[in-house]
Amino acid sequence: MFTHCNNPLHAAAATGVPVCLMHMQGEPRSMQDQPSYVDVVAEVAEFLRQRKEACLAAGLSEKNLIFDPGFGFGKTMAHNIALLKQLDRLLDLGGPVLVGLSRKSLLGQLLDLPVNRRAVASATLALTAVQQGARVVRVHDVAVTHDVIRTWEAVQAA
Repeated sequence: MFTHCNNPLHAAAATGVPVCLMHMQGEPRSMQDQPSYVDVVAEVAEFLRQRKEACLAAGLSEKNLIFDPGFGFGKTMAHNIALLKQLDRLLDLGGPVLVGLSRKSLLGQLLDLPVNRRAVASATLALTAVQQGARVVRVHDVAVTHDVIRTWEAVQAA
């Protein structure tokens, strides 16, 4: 039986649910107002490492932790690209890395595409993330992304 718990980490530990730890610089209303990092990848990795430690201290199982670098959440285009190119640096956290790059404004900035024309570009970013070690991708265009990743996996296995 689950009893009321004021600490969300203890509640998650008590229920045994998976938890996704996501990085965001700032607050939703202001996160895109001049985000700044010295080394975005190192700072995101350190934030996620600290959150992991807090989760473990609260009794969560390491196998229930998922790590999301928070593409687009308090990050410029350059920050997002650096994170994507160095995503493998987050693998040391020990759990699966989740990315949400689908239809992001990053694609509008890179390719000058409206949201409704970003399916192929989104699938390309998802594939790039998988190549860098991501194990979970959040997407809008499931069929396109699935086909792109399956094709790459088939070529790798051949």
